[in-house]
Amino acid sequence: MLILGIETSCDDTGVAVVGDGYKILSNIVFSQEEHKKFSGVVPEIASRKHLEYIHNLIEKALSGANILLSDIDAVGVTVKPGLIGSLLVGLSVASTISYLTGKPLIPVNHIESHIYAASFDNNIDFPFIGLIVSGGHTLLTVWNSWVDKKIIGTTIDDSVGEAFDKVAKLLDLGYPGGPIIDKIAKGVKESSVSFPLVMLNNKEDRYNFSYSGLKTSVVYYIRNNREYNKEDVVYSFQKAAIDVLYKKTVIACKDFNINNVVIGGGVAANSYLREVFLSDKKLKTFFPSIKLCTDNGVMVAGLAYYLYKNGIVINDPKSIEPVDKILTYNDKKALRK
Repeated sequence: MLILGIETSCDDTGVAVVGDGYKILSNIVFSQEEHKKFSGVVPEIASRKHLEYIHNLIEKALSGANILLSDIDAVGVTVKPGLIGSLLVGLSVASTISYLTGKPLIPVNHIESHIYAASFDNNIDFPFIGLIVSGGHTLLTVWNSWVDKKIIGTTIDDSVGEAFDKVAKLLDLGYPGGPIIDKIAKGVKESSVSFPLVMLNNKEDRYNFSYSGLKTSVVYYIRNNREYNKEDVVYSFQKAAIDVLYKKTVIACKDFNINNVVIGGGVAANSYLREVFLSDKKLKTFFPSIKLCTDNGVMVAGLAYYLYKNGIVINDPKSIEPVDKILTYNDKKALRK
């Protein structure tokens, strides 16, 4: 079964063709450079660029897979969460293709597809604890199958990826901050600077995260130390940010008696995060390949295959609305139902 996957939740336009959920026939991603000068994504610019390039990218994806549009069996598209304008571009194009070809339209959750991305390079057993770490989300989840999952924890403020970007901006390192901080931190063996592991021992928020406090600690350290070493600050910030992710995931594994862990999202490419999790031999941790950590159409098309097999299809494209809401602490009760 050939599925065309379309991803436009933020500023990356991803289009791919995947066979039977795992066989990658093509993977085309266009990353917008315009946002670097703003040190963050500008929604209006993002949606305009999606609209400008998406048709050409679809043609390239089909050509790369050596197929015609009529050869696809279904269209998978990200419908939530994300930037509303960006989501609308992808959904509009996918709906049109579905209508013109008469092929099913499959709605895909962006953050769930990040977890699925790890399955292209790994044989993953259920159940597992899923950790989503990106610029927009920090979530702990429990998965019993690709269509049976539950969110148990999220962030009460900033996501971990957002914290990386803000600290990088604070230190005038550039954007996006994650890869830059990771690269700098690799050259530091130890640091005299220490930052707190925020919310680690909070029983009420056992699985939840907070990164605004860590960011504030960095701010105060810089203010109170006129002569500071950027490398030391970067190293210690990254260690504090990642160590909380690891320790809270371990807590969830013990509570649910699950040793399998799957990590997805842009921050899953972080070398220290991979080192920490993979060094724990009590856990069986799975990561996507580096190229599948960031937004792409492959993960959308792959997960869409299982959604289709379970009858999750949009019969009337006009009935669905994209969701721009980022999952927050205030949503956790509804999310756990």
